[in-house]
Amino acid sequence: MAVEPIPDAPAAVADTGQRRALVVADYHAGLEVHLRREGVELDPADRQRRERLLALLAETDSDRLVVLGDLATTIGEPTGEERTEIEALLDSVAVPITIVKGNHDGEIESVVGDRPDVTVTDGDGTRIGAVGFAHGHTWPAPAVLEADTVCVAHEHPVVRLEDEVGGARVERVWLRGGLDLTPFRDQYGDRLGAVSAELVVFPAFNDRSGGTWVNVEGRDFLSPFLPEGLDNGQAYLLDGTRLGPYRRL
Repeated sequence: MAVEPIPDAPAAVADTGQRRALVVADYHAGLEVHLRREGVELDPADRQRRERLLALLAETDSDRLVVLGDLATTIGEPTGEERTEIEALLDSVAVPITIVKGNHDGEIESVVGDRPDVTVTDGDGTRIGAVGFAHGHTWPAPAVLEADTVCVAHEHPVVRLEDEVGGARVERVWLRGGLDLTPFRDQYGDRLGAVSAELVVFPAFNDRSGGTWVNVEGRDFLSPFLPEGLDNGQAYLLDGTRLGPYRRL
């Protein structure tokens, strides 16, 4: 497969045919600052997030980092501790970085500045070789959808699992399946060419960011093309365990 999840990590390696890229989604730098404003006190985890990402880059020997949207948490211009966290991460990564703009990255360019090895894409995503990347808060561009594998995020997918005695836990999951063209044909019509892609919905890298409970009745997806755009969607835990069709969990 062109996109291989890393066991026990909310990250994957993408073989784009040009580069070996580490892909993470929904990093949400500065999240603790925003939670603090809402009365939730948590110790900062900026150093732990950065060290974990750098360790994954080294472990996978990747020559590019792709951030699949929402590197930031502030929808406007990041400031204060959030800006410091983003700058420290960008300064620490020694390979080229592609930031696919998410709905929280509206002014991420103000932090990136003139760093020559950091590229920021439009919100409808980008394509690197055989792999398309879009955050998922808006419609991916036709060129992204025409890739062999399409990676999206935004949902922070999680499942609620119950045991025989009524105990429950929430786990981050990957969603994988075919790309169902129905909603995209409605959006793009003849602008969309031949498509036969796999769709991969990434879990959030930030484990404090909450998520969409994909197997709980009445919980809606956030993306304009999900769940309709995911054909035969299968859920996988971060450790690689296949849970089966997420609708039946």
